[in-house]
Parts: sequence; structure tokens; C-alpha cells
Amino acid sequence: MSVVLGYDESPGAARALRIAVEVASAFDETLVLVYGVAVPGPSGEEYRSHVQAVREAGRTGLRHAVTEAERVGVPTVVEVIDKKPSEALIDAAQRHAARVIVVGSWGESPMRGALLGSTPHKLLHLSQVPVLCVPPDSF
Repeated sequence: MSVVLGYDESPGAARALRIAVEVASAFDETLVLVYGVAVPGPSGEEYRSHVQAVREAGRTGLRHAVTEAERVGVPTVVEVIDKKPSEALIDAAQRHAARVIVVGSWGESPMRGALLGSTPHKLLHLSQVPVLCVPPDSF
């Protein structure tokens, strides 16, 4: 089994990283760090450049998460997936037999998340794997 974490360097993701590392360490499992790449636009050079920039931003952010996990001895797998974040996390959770998907929140109201389609809100409704939604530090 594994622990899957959606990570994007946001304040909510930073706290979720700490919790995901704790869970993976407690269960002696691999932490699968996922960055979903979903960019608008169908094709062309501008699209390819944008996709490449988003992928590189994801890889850079995930390096920090790998460092934090390795600091306490948690093995990691890194995946930059060409899907929307919720879809990428569900896909990774299925492929890695995840015990749980961990995501951070921005402290949005439930109504705002439902209307705007936040990743945690989507996961809570679509995932077959339990979802641990970590609030930001400010709560």
C-alpha cells in the first residue's frame, strides 16, 4: 500500500505534506507525490510551451516534498500526470494501491468549493480511496 499526496507548494499543501509524511512513516509505506498538469488550449507551440512550464514547476515543487520525506526516511515516488489534479490523484491512488489520498485545503467554505469545484471537494465525491483533507495552518 501507499499514501498519495497532491502537492503544489500552496500553504495548504505544505501542511498536507507534513501530515502525509507522518502517515506514511507510521504505516511504513511509500509516499507517492502527485502533481496534476491540466493546461488549457488544444494545440500549437504556445500550448506545448505552457505544458512544459507547468510540468517543470511541478517537478520543482515536488523536489522540496521529496527532501522533506527523505529527511525522516520515508521513500517516495514522484509523478507529474497530464490530468486535472483530482483525476491525477485518483489515477495514482488506484495504480499504487493507496491507503489514503492526502490533500490540503485553502480554507474555502464548503459552498465555494462545491461551486468552483475544488480538488478536495471532487475527491470526496469521486474517490474510492479514503481522502484526508488537511486544513491550512491558520485554522
